[in-house]
Amino acid sequence: MLSRAADSLYWLARYTERADSTGRLLMMGRRLAMLPEGVSGDDWRSVLRVAGSESWVAAGSEVTESDVVAILLLDPANPSSIRASLDRARANGRAVRTAITLEMWEALNDGWRRLERLNTDRAVRELPTLIDWVRGYVARFRGAVSTSMLRTEGHDFLRIGGAVERAGLTLRLLDVNYHLLLPEGEPTGGHRDHYRWNALLQTLSGLRAYYHVYRDNVRPWHISDFLITNRVFPRSLAFSVGQVRYHLDRLAHEHGQAMACHRSVELLDDRLARMGEGDIFRYGLHEFVQESLSELDRLSREIGEAYHF
Repeated sequence: MLSRAADSLYWLARYTERADSTGRLLMMGRRLAMLPEGVSGDDWRSVLRVAGSESWVAAGSEVTESDVVAILLLDPANPSSIRASLDRARANGRAVRTAITLEMWEALNDGWRRLERLNTDRAVRELPTLIDWVRGYVARFRGAVSTSMLRTEGHDFLRIGGAVERAGLTLRLLDVNYHLLLPEGEPTGGHRDHYRWNALLQTLSGLRAYYHVYRDNVRPWHISDFLITNRVFPRSLAFSVGQVRYHLDRLAHEHGQAMACHRSVELLDDRLARMGEGDIFRYGLHEFVQESLSELDRLSREIGEAYHF
């Protein structure tokens, strides 16, 4: 496969995943803003922080829902916005039109310009409907990939890109919410923890799965294990890293050569496998998350270097 095709497929998956993730963040912000007084805090700014878009508002300014919707839903100049993500996903799909199926191309084309017709006020009013549309758009594309694409190296690059993007969101969400929930000197537990941790799990479609695994009240150390080391929850770090490792192993077998990215994903995957219950919280959640984000960034660069994109 040509390196530019691999690059386009990798980023096609990352941008579709990013559109879905940003929609989840917007709905998390709306849920938190509806919490009882004294619990919500500056939730809209935290949404921008998770999306890597806090620099789009002035430091210390009040951030409103309208501000965040304009930045994360509609702004074509912000690479983290849903509109920009969908535009770039389609552009990457067009660049590899002969490498994707008709069903995948149709999914990318179905209403992709819908957000261009919206202003901020209307987008705020219709936010739940718009986010449902975005999630359906991405789900249709994922379904087309699963049911129509040959399991060649092109499929591997798609899966790697989506898994890398998903892992990064889970880590950033966990880190930002940890600092909001557990400020220095404040005990764990109570309504503050309950509402916020539940909102976090809902954002990642993991609330019912968490209770299925732990069958108890929300506990920060259990959530850190669930979102980082659990091997069967599809939005956990361990699951995503396992997917990257599996597809990189396929590429190594196809090309007859393992490179730096293969060694890096093995080290990260093995590290996660060694973490026992509560180990991450004892190690330091913020420190572990930051180290893992750095390792993900390095892994992404190494994948590009290995396959020349």
